[in-house]
Amino acid sequence: MKQAHGRGRAAAITALTAALTLTLAAGTAQASPGDEIVGYPGPDGLIWIPELAGSSGFVSGGLAPWLDTFITFGCAGGGTIEVAFHLENHPDRDPAPFTVDCPETDPARVTFPLGTGLRGGFQASVTASAPATWGATVVQPE
Repeated sequence: MKQAHGRGRAAAITALTAALTLTLAAGTAQASPGDEIVGYPGPDGLIWIPELAGSSGFVSGGLAPWLDTFITFGCAGGGTIEVAFHLENHPDRDPAPFTVDCPETDPARVTFPLGTGLRGGFQASVTASAPATWGATVVQPE
């Protein structure tokens, strides 16, 4: 009985994380299909925010320690985005806060490989200068 309760709690946390992520991604999404700042990562994606205007962020969990982890942030529309990405259980592997210059037209993208052995949650905050529009993915390819 106790194990079933633990599985139910884990499922509820996973569902809540997915709902929060979808809420953030859907809240101010502006792109039409195919015009995203960062394209769909496929089944390896843990987070996909195709296009968001303004400052925001995301939080998630469930990294698989046996898989490589990659984060990608991109932007367009002028200005810059400042990104802070934090791994709950591995702060020593956080990419330093970084800035991406956003061209007026075609998006600029930066990808950071974080390696294997990561577990637990992660979060990102993005501060966008007007009128920058940004997108992001977190992927663990199998």
